[in-house]
Amino acid sequence: MALATPTTLKSRIGAARFSGVSLLLVLLTSTAVFPGITNAQTTNSQTPPPTQDALPDTKPEIKTLPPAYEPQLMRLAEVLGALHYLRALCGEDEGQMWRKEMETLIEVEEPTEVRKAQLIAHFNRGFRGYAEIYRECTKPAAEAANQFLQQGARLSAEIPNRFGR
Repeated sequence: MALATPTTLKSRIGAARFSGVSLLLVLLTSTAVFPGITNAQTTNSQTPPPTQDALPDTKPEIKTLPPAYEPQLMRLAEVLGALHYLRALCGEDEGQMWRKEMETLIEVEEPTEVRKAQLIAHFNRGFRGYAEIYRECTKPAAEAANQFLQQGARLSAEIPNRFGR
């Protein structure tokens, strides 16, 4: 193996400069040989990124937490459903009063579609649950209706008093 002399080092450095310059020339002239490469790069760099208007109509969904009184509200909906069934079963001439109370509750609350469906489901659960148990007005059915009246009054007072709604 031969030792590098100053002359061989100069020739190697010169060769490296030459190869660097030749590489630069090849890259500069490559546009003539491979025009697609430069055009693709130019096109991509000149094309502005898509604006919000150019994107499809996808609005970001804002997720919010349910209100702090959500459990009490769902329970109130269930109580209203039970009252709607039990009071009519025991001969109270209130017609659609409890259903209308539920509609008013939904109107005032202005829930999302999901929450509205949950409120309605709780109302129906209260109604159907007692429709399966009581087929006629018995003493326990009348007592259950009275307890629901008290619970409904307590919940409807607790929500605005405690949560400021």
